[in-house]
Amino acid sequence: MAKRLFGTDGIRGVAGVSPLDPATVTALGIALADDLKLRNLGHRPVLLGMDTRESGPAIAAQLADGITRAGMAVHSAGVITTPGVAYLTRTGNYAAGVMISASHNPFADNGIKVFASTGYKLPDDEEHGIEEEIFKLLPDLEVTAHPAPLKQSIAADDYIAALLNALPARLDGLHIVLDCGNGAAFEIAPDLFRAAGAQVTATSNTPDGRNINLNCGALHVEALRAKVLELGADAGVAFDGDADRCMMIAGSGKLVDGDMILLIAGRLLQKNGQLPGNIVVSTVMSNLGLEKALGDLGITMLRTAVGDKYVLEEMLRRKAPLGGEQSGHIIFSEHATTGDGMLTGLCVMAACKNEAASLDQLAAGLTVYPQILVNVRVRERVPIAELPTVTAAIEAAERDMAGTGRVLVRYSGTEPLLRVMVEGAEQSQIERVAENVAATIRAELG
Repeated sequence: MAKRLFGTDGIRGVAGVSPLDPATVTALGIALADDLKLRNLGHRPVLLGMDTRESGPAIAAQLADGITRAGMAVHSAGVITTPGVAYLTRTGNYAAGVMISASHNPFADNGIKVFASTGYKLPDDEEHGIEEEIFKLLPDLEVTAHPAPLKQSIAADDYIAALLNALPARLDGLHIVLDCGNGAAFEIAPDLFRAAGAQVTATSNTPDGRNINLNCGALHVEALRAKVLELGADAGVAFDGDADRCMMIAGSGKLVDGDMILLIAGRLLQKNGQLPGNIVVSTVMSNLGLEKALGDLGITMLRTAVGDKYVLEEMLRRKAPLGGEQSGHIIFSEHATTGDGMLTGLCVMAACKNEAASLDQLAAGLTVYPQILVNVRVRERVPIAELPTVTAAIEAAERDMAGTGRVLVRYSGTEPLLRVMVEGAEQSQIERVAENVAATIRAELG
């Protein structure tokens, strides 16, 4: 049975509105605690962290109310990154970790991501079980109107130390511009990169609860590119709201996305004998050019469904040390259990030092195939297989692109969208093919 609350990256929606209304959030706290007690983890506390959205403290308090009602303790890490929560959960004596964030979404949205005591995101079957209990609890649930706000009790010092220990080379002599997205990394990232030896210019590091991701961060790198060029900096690094991913800008102003970072990291790991099996894991969204560039090095790229949890699951199955997404979620499994934008930025810039090369030079060698993504807003999420006209349009598109590219149609895991991605050698062809499929979807579901 399909999940109704959890998407590819936890529960997400508009703060205060179902499924992030007080009743559902409280029920989630109770259901999570009950699940943990069934797994004999009820004696440990649950760790909560959040990004800088104005709705975060209220959601944290409501969630904590549910957890404590069920007889478990809660510790707060305050404003912290998602990988920070995952790390502290894994290395501390915690039953689970919860990050309150909607990642790259605007401030009005929020979300809840749950990590097991291992630091890994919950598997689908466990999320489904928690969902079922939430729906059983809701009809009779009494909601505390204004639960007491949480006080931060846990610092991120151990997490920062672990990132510095993972650094293969110091960054002395490098000037790096950081776009903190007015999000969870607004304090921690500048301090971290300075501790690593870099000269840091920090931007978008004055959050007010409403400016998270607003014309800044990993989805909006225009201002970062301009600042890198203005200052003649070596590179720029942009984080999303919870800093589990990053995008980078080379000294020339070139965008270095997740695909390019995977090529840089995969090439260096192979060179250093640290890529067992010559495997890199990515998703169906990664550019065909990355697959070909890795293939030229004798590296096999395995594709998964979109979502870094699915990338990680495949990495663990294959014992692969590197995986990630075009969107900038990069997982170094030796050091982390989830994508980590700060770790990624540190490692790439350290590679520049070790190789005595610029980021532009390291990012060379990837021929990017034209790729178009059309998002179609839908009324309901009808399985594609149950839409004959849509499946016929997709099949026609695949015949059109046969041997020259790819067609991918999938529902967003976090928004009411059906995404149409077409990739190929000719821009005019992919635009035509994508629009034909999108028009059919609009007629059916728009």
